[in-house]
Formats: sequence, structure tokens, C-alpha cells
Amino acid sequence: MSEIPIYLFCGFLEAGKSKCIQETLSDERFNQGENTLLLMCEDGEEQYDKKAFPNGGENVFIEEITEDKLNSKYLSSLEKKYKAERIIIEYNGMWTMEKLYMSLPKNWIIYQQLFFADSSTFEVYNSNMRSLVVDKLNSSELIVLNRADKGPDKDMIHKIIRGVSRRINIAYEYADGNLEYDNEEDPLPFDIDAPVIEIADRDYALWFRDFAEDVKKYEGKTVKFKGICGINKKMKSGTAICGRHVMTCCIDDIEFKGLVCVGMPAPLNLKNKDWAIITAKIVMEFHELYNKVGPVLHIIDAEKSQVPEQEIATFF
Repeated sequence: MSEIPIYLFCGFLEAGKSKCIQETLSDERFNQGENTLLLMCEDGEEQYDKKAFPNGGENVFIEEITEDKLNSKYLSSLEKKYKAERIIIEYNGMWTMEKLYMSLPKNWIIYQQLFFADSSTFEVYNSNMRSLVVDKLNSSELIVLNRADKGPDKDMIHKIIRGVSRRINIAYEYADGNLEYDNEEDPLPFDIDAPVIEIADRDYALWFRDFAEDVKKYEGKTVKFKGICGINKKMKSGTAICGRHVMTCCIDDIEFKGLVCVGMPAPLNLKNKDWAIITAKIVMEFHELYNKVGPVLHIIDAEKSQVPEQEIATFF
């Protein structure tokens, strides 16, 4: 079964998804006659003009998808019906990305995911529907903020986006079609080249995300942080899982983000849910708690600690 590339356009109503898709499919450099299936997951303001596509859009097939039809069996049937060579999805901003990912046929591969937003209303959406905004930011490679002529607060928008992802590219689109990229550097608030990388309480969420995005960057380095220790009787002596609870956008998404630690000194007598200041070297190796190769912290020093003022780590 051959792979089918997917170009995924996500965002809320009137965010500019349809306009961009129309322009993309009207470009002969992109649309060279491949059988293209366009799936519309919401009723937008824009209507597609197939006459503007090369060859009158004979190779473009448009289907509306309701939430109950978002399943691999139905999507596969559409692929076969139109002998689709690639898929463009205009995704509903009110649906989670997980719902889509779990519904895709196995041979459908996401080649590109773009997030579109109205720069004049982005902060409002973030305030009222932050979990859905975060949901899209986490997996998109580019966010295009249109209507930039209206003078959005770019510093605040930058802060909101970078609080979720340091990898996503940010671009502002103006009425004349020009794009302005946000190239502002975001230096990490800790020195990863220091003999000991010291992570302040306020920076744990940011550090753990940066660590998870590029583990190799930290391999062999020594890190120091304050964390809560998870210990149970099934673990070998001197082993614990240490980290912090991290909140990305709201109370409902709080997750424990921790790493396996080995070599805890016995005299410390750590108990489950004790807080400690950990200094350890990061080693990539197999550990049974991961059941695979993963980052294991080899303890250099550890001491019990008081509970921090802010127990839940955040990005703000």
C-alpha cells in the first residue's frame, strides 16, 4: 500500500485556511495534475473556485467531512473512490488533533501541518479556548497570523506561542500578501554548556520541554534541579523517578514530567513524594522502567528539600 501525503491546514473559522488552500491549488508549481482529495471539515466563509485551478480543477475532488465520518474506514473509501495521490485537509479548529491522528488510515502520512490564525483575535482565542490553541501549536511546523495590518501585539503573541513550542515558525501575513517572519531569538534561561546545568524552579517546564525535543543535546551533561520523587517497593534500591508536575495550558492537562534516577544514596532515606534537589549526569541507556533505551539520571548528589512555593511548573 503506497503512502499518501497529507497537507494539513488547521485553525479556527475565518482564520484564512480556505484562502491559502485556494492559492496553493491554483499554483501550477504545486498542482501539476496529481489526483488531489480536498477534505473540508467545516463550513467556512470561502468557497473554492475550481475554475482557477490548473486544467479547471479536473484533478481536484472536494468532500465535506462531518465529525461522525472521521474514521479510517471512511477516509480510505474516499481515497479509493477518487484514486487520490495526495490529501489536503481543511481541519475543524474545534476538533482535537488527536481525533484526527487516530482516524487516519495507516498509509496517510502528514507531510506538512500549518496553523492559521487571525492576529487580531488570537489572544482572545488563547484566553477562551487555550487548550485548543495549544493543541494546534504543539504539532504544527508553522503558524501564519493573518490580518497583521491591524497592528497586533506581536510581543504578547510571541510569548504565548513560545510558551507552548520553541520549534514552530511564526509568520505574519499582510493584506498585500507579504509574509514577515518572527525571527526573535529565545535564549534559554540556563546555560547548557556549564559544568552543571542549574534549573531554577520557574524554569523546569521550559527545560523539560527543551530536553524532550533534543535529548542528544543533553546526553552526558550534568543537571541540577528540584523535584518530587516517585518511589515504590517494586523499584530497585536507590532508584526513583524525579521531576515536576507541569501545566501546559490548564488544570486538566497537568502531567508529571520526570526521569528515572539511579544511585540515590541510602542515608538520604527518601520516601515517595519527598522533594529533593538532584544533581545527576544524564546517560542514555536501557532501563526496565522505560522498557527501552532512555535518559537515566546517575545521581552525583542529592539532598532533601522543602516543597517549592509553586509546586506546579508552568511556562509563564
